[in-house]
Parts: sequence; C-alpha cells; structure tokens
Amino acid sequence: MSLEERIARADERGLAASGLACLDRCLPLLGGDEELLRPLWGSLADGSDWDAPLEKARGALLGLGEGEETGGDAHAEAARLVAHMLDTAPAGRTAEAVRPWAESCSEVSLRVHRLLDPAAEGAPDLVGTEEPGPLVAAELRRQLTVLELLEGHGKQGLRRALDVSGEGRRVLRAVVSRRARGSAESGV
Repeated sequence: MSLEERIARADERGLAASGLACLDRCLPLLGGDEELLRPLWGSLADGSDWDAPLEKARGALLGLGEGEETGGDAHAEAARLVAHMLDTAPAGRTAEAVRPWAESCSEVSLRVHRLLDPAAEGAPDLVGTEEPGPLVAAELRRQLTVLELLEGHGKQGLRRALDVSGEGRRVLRAVVSRRARGSAESGV
C-alpha cells in the first residue's frame, strides 16, 4: 500500500501522529529541544486536547532558527518548511482538520529530506521522479512505518511510532551537523 493510500485510510489519531512524527523528525532544523513535542505525543495517547501544548511548542520553537546561516541555502529553506509545518498544525484534532495537515507534513518532510540529502545534490527537485536518495528513502519508510503502527496497534502503536521518529530525528541531526561543519570548513 502506498503512502498516500495509508494516509487516506488513517483515522484521526493516525493522521495526527503521522503529521507530528514528520515534525518530530525534522525538529533538528529548528534547533529546539525534542522534549517540547512530548506533551503533544502525550495528548495523542490520552486523548486530551492538544491546543495548549501546541501553542507552547510554537512559542518555543518558531523563530529559533531564524537568522542562522548554518548549513547554507538548503538548510535555510528546510528550516522555513519545518517552521511552516509547525505553524499550520490545526488546533482541532478532528480527522477533517488533521488530514490536510498530515498530507502536507508528509510532503514537506520528504522535501526537507531531499533538500538535505547529500546524494541528491544537483538532482531534480521532484520527489518520486527518480530513485530517491538514501535520506529520502529512509524518511519514506519511516512515514509508512508510523502509519502501519497506528493502523495495526492503535494507541499502543504510539510508543513505537515515537521510537521510529526519534531514530529519524537522530539521523537528520547528524546530517544537519555534518552540513554545518562542511559549510564552516568551506567558509560559506
């Protein structure tokens, strides 16, 4: 089943977790503490309102990466996309409100990974037109895994989805760090 089909079949919790997982994996670009998103994961687990934790995360994270030149133009564009992902998260967590956000987060996260994928430098800017680079392919697998975990295990799958997201966040953090070192060494 394709990613698009999985998103189309997902329920409200699966959609919210899918979007949140994409945001969580891209968090290194905003330079924020990963613990800032924990209350959002907690609200998915207990079914509570996520408006207050969402506003707290926005207040803490939006603007953190602004003005940084670390990593070059691709880094700046990717950080802008991630900030937009956080900024557009719906306060209401109904399937109707969350579905377009989850779809957008999926696309944005794949684009962010493509922008930062060292193997994709100089390649066309369209995800899916050619064989994706390793960073994009891994992100696609993580997105599918999160949706499968939520579909197959409901609330119990959230913990495993958070683990998958943490793994992706560590990978992206290493890529961001490597790009920053490379830019600093080249004097960019």
